[in-house]
Amino acid sequence: MVLNQTAEITVRLGVALILGSAIGINRDLQGKAAGVGVHALVTLGAAAAALIPHMLPSGLAPLDPNATGRILQGILTGIGFLGTGVILRDPNGHVSGLTTAATVWMCAVLGIACGLGCWSLLGITVAMTAMALTLGGPVERLSERWFRRKK
Repeated sequence: MVLNQTAEITVRLGVALILGSAIGINRDLQGKAAGVGVHALVTLGAAAAALIPHMLPSGLAPLDPNATGRILQGILTGIGFLGTGVILRDPNGHVSGLTTAATVWMCAVLGIACGLGCWSLLGITVAMTAMALTLGGPVERLSERWFRRKK
């Protein structure tokens, strides 16, 4: 099925919004500050930003083949700074917020994949992200039990 440009943009942005919201629900259920809204907006924003160099009217600016790469670098760097805002260290040295920071960054990557229409990459990445979020905690607890060193 061939979609017109507006429909294709709507599908790409819609998928980004849905995926970001789903990851945000996971973080919300874990009681984290960065929940549905943050993750949905990061994914949607990254998708929209990835589309920008491909959406410029031809009369405004020539499509620079390096433009997409520069935009992607900016997104991933900027989102890295956003993610660091959820990482905290308590006085005892315990660090929290790392998974949420990683999910915020992953939402940017998923948004970029949506914006560029990389559907097979997106499907595989979403499945693996869901696996990591679902199995990460249980695997960590199991490994702590198995490999806990005596002090």
